[in-house]
Amino acid sequence: MNIAVLTSGGDAPGMNAAVRAVVRSAESLGHQVYGVKDGYKGLIEDDLVLLDHQSVSGMLSTGGTFLGTARVPEFHEPEYQKKAIDNLKKRNVEALITIGGDGTYRGAMDLSKLGMKVIGLPGTIDNDIAGTDYTIGFSTAVETIVSAIDKLRDTSQSHQRCSIVEVMGRSCGDLALFAGICGGAEFIITPENPVKKEDIIETLKQHKEKGRRHAIIVVTEHVFDVHALANEITEASGFASRATVLGYIQRGGHPDSEDRILGSRMGAYAIELLHDGIHGVCVGIRDSQMIHMPFANVVGFPRPKNPLYKLYKKIA
Repeated sequence: MNIAVLTSGGDAPGMNAAVRAVVRSAESLGHQVYGVKDGYKGLIEDDLVLLDHQSVSGMLSTGGTFLGTARVPEFHEPEYQKKAIDNLKKRNVEALITIGGDGTYRGAMDLSKLGMKVIGLPGTIDNDIAGTDYTIGFSTAVETIVSAIDKLRDTSQSHQRCSIVEVMGRSCGDLALFAGICGGAEFIITPENPVKKEDIIETLKQHKEKGRRHAIIVVTEHVFDVHALANEITEASGFASRATVLGYIQRGGHPDSEDRILGSRMGAYAIELLHDGIHGVCVGIRDSQMIHMPFANVVGFPRPKNPLYKLYKKIA
């Protein structure tokens, strides 16, 4: 069959590994793959390119997405969805693999309801997709944040400073949680683990009295105004405080080994499902095993609170 693959939403390290696995696994079974440029925008504009074994060579280790990505809010409108399907049918494309986050899944589910054979792969650094332990890109982003925390700790200790690090994640605090544990943060503040400013300041006062020279606070974006929090800590705790917003640096860089393997496993598994006649589902990993479930069981559902919060409470 002819299969199309796209990446959509925010880019994530390991997306290219997933596309590579889709292409090479498909070829091994006699299928042909088209790459869609710039996500759902490419579907609407009929911007597809034929991919083969050679065209994805070298993509395993590259960050970002060589297919490109774009946010297309109008894609939820039926007329654009129908246009996308018409463009795929013109090329005799029978199935579509989408790689992205919740918004990507919503578009995929809509196309599935219109009769297109669709498989969704979770590609987002936020790890905010229900039904999977990990998403493509999460592991690399954690490594990037931990590296930044380690560097900030060096300068914080030299200047007796409290460093506040704001990370991405939106409504999911997994980036802050994992990076905070790995970086030895005194406080990890997330939507699932709110902390009062008064408690932070009181604890920092105690640390200062005991002779501690530095502190690290990791915060999920939008929980606090981190610059205002830094000013309050400076005024009240005895620690000078500075806020660092890591921003889009968290999305960049070569995927680490875990994301290369995860992207490859998920891409190959998506082709296996289509080859077996299974579609209208999204792929996940649970207890190290590849799984799949209907879009309706995932889209719009929050992830449960991560059990690692229990570990953080014990060792913070």
